[in-house]
Amino acid sequence: METHFTLLQRTLGSYLGLAVGDALGATVEFMTAREIAAIHKIHRNIIGGGWLRLKPGQVTDDTELCLALGKALLRDGLNDTNVIADAYVKWMHGCPVDIGNTCRRGIRRYMLQRTLQADPTPDSAGNGAAMRNLPTVIATLNNESAYERVSLAQAHITHNHPLSDAATLTLGRMTRRLLRGEGISAAHAEAMILVECVPHFRFDPWPGMTSGYIVDTVQTVFDAFFNTDNFEECLIRVVNRGGDTDTTGAIAGQLAGALYGVSSIPERWLRKLDSNVQDTIRGQCDRLLALQNLDQEPSNVFAHSPVIPHPLSTAKTAAI
Repeated sequence: METHFTLLQRTLGSYLGLAVGDALGATVEFMTAREIAAIHKIHRNIIGGGWLRLKPGQVTDDTELCLALGKALLRDGLNDTNVIADAYVKWMHGCPVDIGNTCRRGIRRYMLQRTLQADPTPDSAGNGAAMRNLPTVIATLNNESAYERVSLAQAHITHNHPLSDAATLTLGRMTRRLLRGEGISAAHAEAMILVECVPHFRFDPWPGMTSGYIVDTVQTVFDAFFNTDNFEECLIRVVNRGGDTDTTGAIAGQLAGALYGVSSIPERWLRKLDSNVQDTIRGQCDRLLALQNLDQEPSNVFAHSPVIPHPLSTAKTAAI
């Protein structure tokens, strides 16, 4: 039923959906579901506020890092990870409204040591790499090897953990198949590969955890995405769970927007979303899609980023 949307409509739906989910979820970030219900009954409008005291329609680091990555990819980031890392540095120097500890630590390490890969540590299994990877999906839509190399390269600047790697790659593969119009069954197949290879990510029944730990994030997003049938219900369900709601909202918006198209995003939400963010997203989508037609052969720059075969390799998941 979804195949009539064009690739551009799906891409805009995914990128704008991410930003809308971020702006909607930021209001209730770090609140419990019970607290959200007590204050909002059902949180369904972009009103700003929250612990960050945002303006209505303002986005957080989730969207801002996507925009930074997209800009870097358009400046040869597909061939040079330093371009991506420099974009993250520039973003951090711009005094963002929020920045996660793992992202801050990784960016500072790059600034001081010029190393492109964080040391693998147990506390690197956050959701910060997965939440910002959409521009990579768009720019490498028809090139799996380039997708894997660039995804892991951008991720490892701050997050170097097999759980983060597995989730980042799977969410991107799901999004890619949705952008191609393959439908929710194709996305579900990718999710099941993840669950089968890494049982940590089982989400049915939903375990009920909503933290920034990548497993909690993926389970919460999958529960909302696979148990609703339209963009609005998906996002309302996921943000009213509470917890790290700007990120669960952003990732759910990315998937739902790719499935249902840009026309599915409620107009009341788009009217509230920061106009500069919207303009930047619309400007990036066409140009990122154009990159998929360029030669994206492996480069020595990515030698530090191992390629994970698909399905996920036993060797990779055995370390989890």
